[in-house]
Amino acid sequence: MKRLFAALKIHPDADFLAKYRELKQELQHEQIKWVEEHNIHVTLKFFGETEERKIPGISAVLKKRASNTASIDLHLTGLGIFGSSYAPKVIWVGMEPYAELSQLMKNLADDLKTAGFEPDRQNLVPHLTLGRIKFLRDKIIFRRTMDLYKDISSSRIHLGEVTLFESILHREGPEYVALEKFPMIKKELPRQL
Repeated sequence: MKRLFAALKIHPDADFLAKYRELKQELQHEQIKWVEEHNIHVTLKFFGETEERKIPGISAVLKKRASNTASIDLHLTGLGIFGSSYAPKVIWVGMEPYAELSQLMKNLADDLKTAGFEPDRQNLVPHLTLGRIKFLRDKIIFRRTMDLYKDISSSRIHLGEVTLFESILHREGPEYVALEKFPMIKKELPRQL
């Protein structure tokens, strides 16, 4: 059995990472499990514990979907939370353009369903998880800090492949191992006149 997920690996620019580090520093007194910078990604589908015999089928679906999807250029923008303001669970950042990524997630969910993988119960909301909240000591300071960083953004990020990752859990945090990468269609750049 392998703990698997399909994702788009994200490589944010230095300015975004600097703001991310500042946010973590501001909230260091809270019990938040932050995503390591080298593990930043957008999850397309979480498979969980998966029998190894199912991997070729998953790979075939991912390869077909990636080869029929144009690469995506996006910007990370806007900080938010999942959960209520009284009991926040996840700190995330949004992305634009939202529609392309949302369509990719929907198409992939449909493809995987026909291959025998049930869709997640959660709505398909493209986002980048930054931290999982374990416990907040001071919700007022937390909300003020979130407001200060609500406009966090990145420069353009090019996404050109879908990756099948294995997540290996360690005490110090997860290790993500890329099992396979599936290239997306390269976008044609507009010609200069």
